[in-house]
Amino acid sequence: MKNLKFALTGLTIVLAAVFFAPDLAWCADLHIPGKELSAVWVIPFACMLLSIAICPLAVPHFWEHHFGKVAIFWGLAFLVPCAIAYGPGTALYEFWHAMLSDYVPFIILLFTLFTVAGGVRLTGSLIGTPKVNIAILLVGTFLASWMGTTGAAMLFIRPLLRANAHRKYKVHSVVFFIFMVANAGGSLTPLGDPPLFLGFLRGVPFFWTAAALLVKTGLLIGLLTVIYLLIETYLYNKEGRPVPPAESHNGEKFGLEGKVNLLLLLGVVAMVLFSGAGWSGRTFEVYHVTLALENIARDASLLFIAFLSWKLTNRESRTLNGFNWEPIKEVGKLFFGIFLSMIPAIAILQAGTEGALGSVIRLVTDANGQPVNAMYFWLAGALSSFLDNAPTYVVFFNTAGGDVSLLTNELATTLAAISAGAVFMGANTYIGNAPNFMVRSIAENQGVKMPSFFGYMAWSVGILIPCFILLTVLFFL
Repeated sequence: MKNLKFALTGLTIVLAAVFFAPDLAWCADLHIPGKELSAVWVIPFACMLLSIAICPLAVPHFWEHHFGKVAIFWGLAFLVPCAIAYGPGTALYEFWHAMLSDYVPFIILLFTLFTVAGGVRLTGSLIGTPKVNIAILLVGTFLASWMGTTGAAMLFIRPLLRANAHRKYKVHSVVFFIFMVANAGGSLTPLGDPPLFLGFLRGVPFFWTAAALLVKTGLLIGLLTVIYLLIETYLYNKEGRPVPPAESHNGEKFGLEGKVNLLLLLGVVAMVLFSGAGWSGRTFEVYHVTLALENIARDASLLFIAFLSWKLTNRESRTLNGFNWEPIKEVGKLFFGIFLSMIPAIAILQAGTEGALGSVIRLVTDANGQPVNAMYFWLAGALSSFLDNAPTYVVFFNTAGGDVSLLTNELATTLAAISAGAVFMGANTYIGNAPNFMVRSIAENQGVKMPSFFGYMAWSVGILIPCFILLTVLFFL
């Protein structure tokens, strides 16, 4: 009933916007002016992040039942002042643009991958030993560049959790899963992570990223593998090398259930690539927001693929897989607030040197006008840790000149720094990349007590930052 009320409220808002939008179109400039915005406009976004970080610890009961309302509140904390300062037309345009161009495609892709990957079940009894766990992490990391970090994360997180269900210490395995499968693993192709796909759409050759980042990715994965095995082996021995109870062995043979979903995953990848080809050239407008026909077709096809997955997968198999809808509901509600409240932050960033963050943008160029590759790596990464890494990639791509021929040749190190920062450092926080939050939610749903927002950052700062410093010294100085 609560979810129905939430949906009906959202539908009412949308319908009201559709009917009243023509009356609000008197506003001359529908874009919020990023050059004019002060840092004050970022307060709702900062409060949204602090709510995610603090409320689950400070007021867990309230957060559990009302986090969706909190997300809406911080979204409105931007939209209402925007309507007052720049007119209702601008506020409505920014709402529609964020929803139709970013949030709806984002949540449809996540929903489809969540549904499809949740229908694949690895049968048999995997036992969570150091060798088995690192094998799951490495296979998932390898496949992430070919089926996307979200697809790989959704496919492998449940087998990892089942294999370690009998273990006392398992948080570290989920944290490294986020580091490796949900982030670093997606760095080698445009299919792996959204920012690289945007680079592909701007003319970066499909295999350029693999050539530019292969050694860097390999070194990062190698370092994380060694660190994980040291931690995992110590904790495994500390637990007394536990084995699961006899009753947990169900006699199943190793294999896969729901194999049709592997074909559907290929369909998801194909539709994403197909939409990037610009095959139709036709566009539609919804309150001044331009939507390409191929993107509409992609989203409709993805929803149909999700429907097929639900119909073609055995319900008992999903139940045994620990599948339920709570993780995607949580992600959908929280990212609704995130996508709305971060609008001014993105606008300021896109204003470049003329915006409130102009001093930050200027750090990437030295006195001679040459790119400072280390700063490109760290700034693209730092902003991607808290903002959407796709627009962050585009901003720094354009700051570096935006000339694909130059960036893939003479300035190849600069583009590699931008790409690596945007992908690798998405692992720094739960919100740095979409699958991070989903993995955390699935793990908690299956009884794993995951670290808080800041608790997770203690892991990332302690383990990832030294690795990133080494990458900087070796490749970007």
